[in-house]
Amino acid sequence: MRVRTSGDRFAPDAQVSQLIRRNAQPFSGERHDFDSLLNMIGDSSFVLIGEASHGTHEFYKTRIDLTKRLIEERGFNVVAVEADWPDALMVNRFVKGRGTGKNAFDALSGFQRFPTWLWRNADVLSFVEWLKQHNTNIAEYDCKVGFYGLDLYSLYRSAAAVIDYLQPINPAAAQRARERYSCLSAFGVDEQAYGYAASLGLTRACEEKVVEELVELRRREAEFLQRDGRVALDEYFFAEQNALLVATAQAYYREMFRGRMSTWNLRDTHMVETLNALHQYQKRNGQQMKAVVWAHNSHLGDARATQMGESGELNVGQLVRERFEKDCKLIGFSAYTGTVTAASTWGGLAERKIVRPALLGSYENLFHKIDLPSFLLLLDSPELASALRHPRLERAIGVIYKPETERSSHYFFSKLSDQFDAIIHFQDTQAVEPLERTAKWVSGEDRIEDMVD
Repeated sequence: MRVRTSGDRFAPDAQVSQLIRRNAQPFSGERHDFDSLLNMIGDSSFVLIGEASHGTHEFYKTRIDLTKRLIEERGFNVVAVEADWPDALMVNRFVKGRGTGKNAFDALSGFQRFPTWLWRNADVLSFVEWLKQHNTNIAEYDCKVGFYGLDLYSLYRSAAAVIDYLQPINPAAAQRARERYSCLSAFGVDEQAYGYAASLGLTRACEEKVVEELVELRRREAEFLQRDGRVALDEYFFAEQNALLVATAQAYYREMFRGRMSTWNLRDTHMVETLNALHQYQKRNGQQMKAVVWAHNSHLGDARATQMGESGELNVGQLVRERFEKDCKLIGFSAYTGTVTAASTWGGLAERKIVRPALLGSYENLFHKIDLPSFLLLLDSPELASALRHPRLERAIGVIYKPETERSSHYFFSKLSDQFDAIIHFQDTQAVEPLERTAKWVSGEDRIEDMVD
């Protein structure tokens, strides 16, 4: 992506700041603050709500509050999230009254894979409780709001779920599935070990077996659906998605050792295909799907407007815009400083870390010049959109935050007004609270001096 140089005739920052001030809507999180967003969303069936980090309370709470209004006032009936299918399915069953969990805390117990705090946190817990209560007031099962995972990391858990589905209805089919999936464990129940072996060509027979299982499951659909009517339809769909996920996940882990771009594209394509499967599933049940999607900004902001797109990467936001055209809206978040829940290394403990003030030349730094603690920008004004279409740095904090390598680890160039339809900015944020708070999280970082220079 071409960046600004001294010879470019772009609007100076002072002029851009004036445009932002004229268009910025103070945002305190009150109910009326969402009204203009709802007007912008209109009759859209897909609303993608991002986050600039995986560990910021304000992002989670605001996204939840907007989602509640979309459910209550616009008839949204699917919440699809950047989480694994079998883990989110426990939540789905709980909020629809069919799960075995006694409460929302139990319903979230499936989220055991690092990083657990993405979904096992106080904000999501409160939303699951709310959604359960909301669905209790809806008599017809098909009209209850569902909660689904879009991601593909659950190779072994999804394989186990397929076997668990088959065991009570056809033990022989369950045994065949068990035999086919046994090859996945040849290198230990470790996705990365399997991926490394696959990249060396050691798992070709296994790749064929997991596809065979998916084919058999689909071939025997009519037989499996003869059991218990509506429940059978649900459970078959859930199992089919798990079988499909096993096939896709093993390909993902195989590609993991061959370069980042192919795995990124495979992952985001899988998320959109899962969303489309949900769309067809709802249609089959006589429902029009209206879905809220929760994921990181990097997944939900249109990749074509970012450095990612120029390097050949696509993402959920781009694919949804391409497939559903004007029937979707993309909403992002940004923040200048504060605290965040993140790890220092992959698989590390959750820590409460100070977020450095945003770098010069970034959107976050530009927004910091606006004298509002938080604000909403609708990016449909032609003049504002033009001013925010020139590439600037944008910060992205995932599950790991490395302040010592801030620029290289957490920034990329983007054209904000092409990336999102709206952005909500916070000058100062707080870390999301994990349900399991480690001593390191509780002690946290209290001062900017606590960070490594």
